[in-house]
Amino acid sequence: MTESSMKKLASTLLDAITDKDPLVQEQVCSALCSLGEVRPVETLRACEEYLRQHDKLAHPYRAAVLRAMERVLSSRASELDKDTASTIILLASSEMTKTKDLVWDWQQAASGVLVAVGRQFISKVMEELLRRLHPGTLPHCAVLHTLASLSVANAFGVVPFLPSVLSSLLPVLGVAKQDTVRVAFCSALQRFSEGALEYLANLDRAPDPTVRKDAFATDIFSAYDVLFHQWLQSREAKLRLAVVEALGPMSHLLPSERLEEQLPKLLPGILALYKKHAETFYLSKSLGQILEAAVSVGSRTLETQLDALLAALHSQICVPVESSSPLVMSNQKEVLRCFTVLACSSPDRLLAFLLPRLDTSNERTRVGTLQVVRHVINSAAAQMEDKKPFILSSMRLPLLDTNSKVKRAVVQVISAMAHHGYLEQPGGEAMIEYIVQQCALPPEQEPEKPGPGSKDPKADSVRAISVRTLYLVSTTVDRMSHVLWPYLLQFLTPVRFTGALTPLCRSLVHLAQKRQEAGADAFLIQYDAHASLPSPYAVTGRLLVVSSSPYLGDGRGAAALRLLSVLHPNIHPLLGQHWETTVPLLLGYLDEHTEETLPQEEWEEKLLMFLRDTLAIISDNAWICQLSLELCRQLPCYDEAPQEKNFLYKCIGTTLGAASSKEVVRKHLQELLETARYQEEAEREGLACCFGICAISHLEDTLAQLEDFVRSEVFRKSIGILNIFKDRSENEVEKVKSALILCYGHVAARAPRELVLAKVESDILRNIGQHFSTKDPALKLCLVQSVCMVSRAICSSTQAGSFHFTRKAELVAQMMEFIRAEPPDSLRTPIRKKAMLTCTYLVSVEPALDEQARADVIHGCLHSIMALLPEPKEEDGGCQKSLYLETLHALEDLLTSLLQRNMTPQGLQIMIEHLSPWIKSPRGHERARALGLSALLLRYFLEHLRVSALVPFHNLGLLIGLFSPRCADLWPATRQEAVDCVYSLLYLQLGYEGFSRDYRDDVAERLLSLKDGLVHPDPAILFHTCHSVGQIIAKRLPPDQLISLLLTMFEALGDPEKNCSRAATVMINCLLQERGGVLQEKVPEIVSVLRSKLQEAQGEHVLPAAQHSVYLLATQHCAAVVSSLLGSPLPLDSHTCMLWRALAVEPRLAAQVLGLLLEKMSRDVPFKESRAFLLGRTPDRVATLLPLSATCALFEVMSTPAVGPAVLELYPQLFVVLLLRVSCTVGVQLPRNLQAQERRGASPALATRNLEPCSSAVDTLRSMLLRSGSEDVVQRMDLEGGWELLRTSAGHEEGATRLARAMAEHAGPRLPLVLKTLACAHSSAYENQRVTTTAFLAELLNSNVANDLMLLDSLLESLAARQKDTCASVRRLVLRGLANLASGCPDKVRTHGPQLLTAMIGGLDDGDNPHSPVALEAMLGLARLVHLVESWDLRSGLLHVAIRIRPFFDSEKMEFRTASIRLFGHLNKVCHGDCEDVFLDQVVGGLAPLLLHLQDPQATVASACRFALRMCGPNLACEELSAAFQKHLQEGRALHFGEFLNTTCKHLMHHFPDLLGRLLTTCLFYFKSSWENVRAAAPLFTGFLVLHSEPRQQPQVDLDQLIAALQILLKDPAPEVRTRAAEALGRLVKLA
Repeated sequence: MTESSMKKLASTLLDAITDKDPLVQEQVCSALCSLGEVRPVETLRACEEYLRQHDKLAHPYRAAVLRAMERVLSSRASELDKDTASTIILLASSEMTKTKDLVWDWQQAASGVLVAVGRQFISKVMEELLRRLHPGTLPHCAVLHTLASLSVANAFGVVPFLPSVLSSLLPVLGVAKQDTVRVAFCSALQRFSEGALEYLANLDRAPDPTVRKDAFATDIFSAYDVLFHQWLQSREAKLRLAVVEALGPMSHLLPSERLEEQLPKLLPGILALYKKHAETFYLSKSLGQILEAAVSVGSRTLETQLDALLAALHSQICVPVESSSPLVMSNQKEVLRCFTVLACSSPDRLLAFLLPRLDTSNERTRVGTLQVVRHVINSAAAQMEDKKPFILSSMRLPLLDTNSKVKRAVVQVISAMAHHGYLEQPGGEAMIEYIVQQCALPPEQEPEKPGPGSKDPKADSVRAISVRTLYLVSTTVDRMSHVLWPYLLQFLTPVRFTGALTPLCRSLVHLAQKRQEAGADAFLIQYDAHASLPSPYAVTGRLLVVSSSPYLGDGRGAAALRLLSVLHPNIHPLLGQHWETTVPLLLGYLDEHTEETLPQEEWEEKLLMFLRDTLAIISDNAWICQLSLELCRQLPCYDEAPQEKNFLYKCIGTTLGAASSKEVVRKHLQELLETARYQEEAEREGLACCFGICAISHLEDTLAQLEDFVRSEVFRKSIGILNIFKDRSENEVEKVKSALILCYGHVAARAPRELVLAKVESDILRNIGQHFSTKDPALKLCLVQSVCMVSRAICSSTQAGSFHFTRKAELVAQMMEFIRAEPPDSLRTPIRKKAMLTCTYLVSVEPALDEQARADVIHGCLHSIMALLPEPKEEDGGCQKSLYLETLHALEDLLTSLLQRNMTPQGLQIMIEHLSPWIKSPRGHERARALGLSALLLRYFLEHLRVSALVPFHNLGLLIGLFSPRCADLWPATRQEAVDCVYSLLYLQLGYEGFSRDYRDDVAERLLSLKDGLVHPDPAILFHTCHSVGQIIAKRLPPDQLISLLLTMFEALGDPEKNCSRAATVMINCLLQERGGVLQEKVPEIVSVLRSKLQEAQGEHVLPAAQHSVYLLATQHCAAVVSSLLGSPLPLDSHTCMLWRALAVEPRLAAQVLGLLLEKMSRDVPFKESRAFLLGRTPDRVATLLPLSATCALFEVMSTPAVGPAVLELYPQLFVVLLLRVSCTVGVQLPRNLQAQERRGASPALATRNLEPCSSAVDTLRSMLLRSGSEDVVQRMDLEGGWELLRTSAGHEEGATRLARAMAEHAGPRLPLVLKTLACAHSSAYENQRVTTTAFLAELLNSNVANDLMLLDSLLESLAARQKDTCASVRRLVLRGLANLASGCPDKVRTHGPQLLTAMIGGLDDGDNPHSPVALEAMLGLARLVHLVESWDLRSGLLHVAIRIRPFFDSEKMEFRTASIRLFGHLNKVCHGDCEDVFLDQVVGGLAPLLLHLQDPQATVASACRFALRMCGPNLACEELSAAFQKHLQEGRALHFGEFLNTTCKHLMHHFPDLLGRLLTTCLFYFKSSWENVRAAAPLFTGFLVLHSEPRQQPQVDLDQLIAALQILLKDPAPEVRTRAAEALGRLVKLA
């Protein structure tokens, strides 16, 4: 590249630096940097010249150029010669000082240039900067800033110049009056000092190792004097902070004596600023540096300033820290650093200051002081060693503070103390107890709510920090082991430490394991020496009870069990082996579950089993009695934890059951009864469980103790006392009674069965029964629950069969009273459920109930349950849903229990009669329940059927008639249950006929397969399934039951549930069809009933009953009936539709009707044109009435399944006439009178079918195909939406195509006759019919059916004859049809290749329209055919096609771009390995457009380009390029365009270097593209081509033209285009 070209490139980019878009401007700078990477000197000179020549350029753009120069210099400064460096230094210096005003971005950019050059040419830069320092004159602020930056960037280069710099600056310090200048001075002095300190700290690497601090001391002190005594007094806060920042590092350079002399003024001066500044970080940082400097010189003056220092620093540490403010956080760190310095130098004075402040009640003061104490304990451990007792004693008052922030600080201090041996001192145990207390805080809340201005995140809550601290101290601080063990055990049992159990247990487990490793003596606890520790009994009971709620408190159950297992030597010596086996099993069970999935009752039973086994192993009555005593003592501890207290009662019962001392048992039971809190429901239940468990081993003692309590003075006295308070006595007395009743129930349920029967009536029920008159709901529930447990105990006894329960009837009646008292519409309590379960158990006990009592039970329970609201959903509450399901199951068990007592058809009939009103209920949920219960009872009856003699099942017809219409109920569950009922009834009939129970009837079994159809909400599917059910019933119903079944179903026609009424009609028709031969005498009666129903009900489900009469009439007068019906007004009403359908019952009659209707349809024209009265308006087409009526009639006739044979007979005529009818009615309107009717809306009696001419024709065609057995065609059209397309003008052509495709695939054998009949429409006068038939024929060639049926030649001839049709759509469809040969009959393409190619190439030149749809179809067709024709047939037209389609690459229409590019790809694919040079030239010419159109805004065009490029690859004879195309351009793979283009250009330039000029010329064309993405891709392509080109290829490039074109693109309205243009310009430097 010549210098002029380089200059032009740089100038072009520099001219674009003024772009308004920041991204473009940034890219321009990057391009300049790219130039600078290759030619740094020329680029920097160009920038310098540009800035020099454009003196009026605004400063933001000057700054951008300077930043680009800085980036070049940062990596290429070493390549500069001295002259260039001098020029740049002068430019930057001039730019930096051009204006005296502060323009920061501009001056900073210039300063950056100087700093970058200064890394390499420090002497010249310093020389220029010193030149800018005039004696007696204030320097420019930017000069000061540059000097400061250089001191940091090149300290070793700048420090030797510092004396000269300071000698120039110090004299003018007093002259500086502006605050900005003073700030600049302060910043420079700070950086100078920092640079000097770095230099002195690294003298081994310094250029002059003889430099000492004394070299700067005098000058720095002079500067210090001005800064401290003059500038620090300024009112400007920013200046004061700058001064303070400078004084910190400057203090290290002051002479020792000067520093000692200044400290009495310096320190107070700094401290005074704390009151003036909100942001104090820089003050604290500087103060820390000053203190370090003072300590390093052994200052004695510091002692006199200590009180003021500590007070100021303390006030800073007490400032609340906001986590969102980094400076405040940093200030805290600097203040603590100051305290560390003071702690190391004056520890006594520091503690004397700090510790008294722990006694203050102010939160901030106490928190801050604690923070300092913790920091000092950690950072000055050696100085604090002998101060430990003093510090510990000072923590007394902070431990009592309830503030959460103070607590967090105290915990942190205690943690630091633990690591440094403080807790081993006297008073350390108080600290440990404090930590445990904080661990016991509730996790959700702290005891004190944080203030409105503070944030208290849960992650740093007092409890969370305390838990972490306790565990870390226990596990990581070895010296704490002997302090914590066994001391932590004493926190297990007190209630106030319950929340800390999990961390306590974990810490104790770790400590115990460490003790075990140390030896048995170290592990065994000497309880005598530790009187405050809980006993083994207390520990065992506590840990076992809290394990019952294992997931509370962060999983305390597992932690407690692990601790219990580890402590076994200290509990009892015999437990080791057993606990080592069972505890891991319990822990594994917990691991398998979560809090939501754990079955609580099962878990508690496992723990009780664990306790029973433990007691059995110990077998020491004294130990067991002591444990029971301890468990009883712990009861008050769980008053706030009802679930755990309930479990504790169970543990007490288990322990008392294992005790052999009856006196101890009765004593404890008596105490439990006297001390129980009867107001709590959970406690009443727990007390009852305790007595029940105890009764397993001590039944007599338990009952005796209950009896004694009732008679005791304690019981009477408590009731008497309660009677004093009239307003609350009744309620509380009832609760005491409830508990006693529950106790009796649990005793009956758990005690040995052989002992219970003797006690039931004499002891248990005698005490329970006297409370039946209560109205208290809780007591009532307890009564029902206890009676239920007693009843269950009786039933489960082995002696139940011989037990005569005299109070059975009384209890049943009482239970029914309780059930009736419940509200019938809501379910709030389990009383109903328990009462029904009780009745269930009682029913099976002797003596049996009488008939009236049985009926009362059934009726009462059904009325109590059936009317309940529907089943609650999950979101309404899981407990409510569970109660509902359990109550329903209780009713089911009761009914089956009652049925079991009368297993006869009459007994079954009685049960169904009770359910019948609910089966017919207008409320769906009641019907669903009733059917579910019926199905359950029938299944039970069938499963337990025992037939000793062949007897008739007389009520079969009535029952089936009751259930079968419910197969169509609106509720899916009801439908399923109805089928189950019919299924069971049919098998019952088979059973009564003598078939064995395991016999399976094929017909009856079909019912089960029909249930799936009943799930579907579609009525058609539903009633079809009902018809199948009816068929099965008809096949298996005895003749004598048929009429009763029909009469029952006739009654169902009036069912308020319409679906059931419809199902009845379906089944009636089915029965008449299947079994009509045996009903000869009853036919008149049946027909009469059906006709009356037709008059009474207008519903469609009643109409089919009258079809037989219409059929008889039509067999005698077919033509007259057809003519009369055609005269019916449109739209047809439902009666007329029914009559039309009746004519299709018999195939012979149906064929006559169809023939007459076809004749009527073809007789008249399909429409008439009505001229519009407005000129120029297209005439309206109005349908004629006779063909329209005939079309509607055909639909009705063919909607009947029986018409199938007749339709098959007339299949070709029907299909062709209806297809032509569809085509010529597209867009045709109804007559005005019918339009008005449609707008008004049809009456309810009229058919709801669409009367629009085209829609009616489409519906009729669809119906015809269905009835002719072409269901697959219809389904295919349904799935593809073909019918909807046929109805519209826009989609009709596609609809005809899809119809042809479906016919070819599913109705191929019918096509020859259809095509023969269709031949008459080839020359139709109606253009729509020609388009439709051409589309139909064209699509047939897309299938091999044309060849299989030998239709190929005729189809080709038909299409060829239409090539010159006046309609462009017909010509286009002809080409499509010819192209379809490629997929339909590919092996025939070679035979007809010349004819096909001629037609296609001719289509490319069709008409003068540049966007001719015929040409588009030709391109699409050629793409399909080129792979199949003979190569010599294609070769002659290959070049012509490639040239003809090339203009379409850039067509405005997406379809043409896509088709032409894909065709180009297919042409390349055909020529693989045999590409002529002429065509290869077309391939090369198309390469650039294809690459650029990968960025086409249309995805389909981009996809076509991917395909075409993959196909072009092999023809380019470059494996790397072809591989890149295959790798990056696969369909579905994300394309990183820049990366791909870069790779492509690399291979192109490597293998085809001579194409550079041609490709760039093509790119220049696309610089003017109308698509932004393509326009942006062109310069990107250009840049990559240049990037990978070689210098020898430069002659191919007209660089001036390229630069000019890119220069124009730099003014493009799209920022992306301008960005790419700038990037390309940056890469042109490669052509050097």
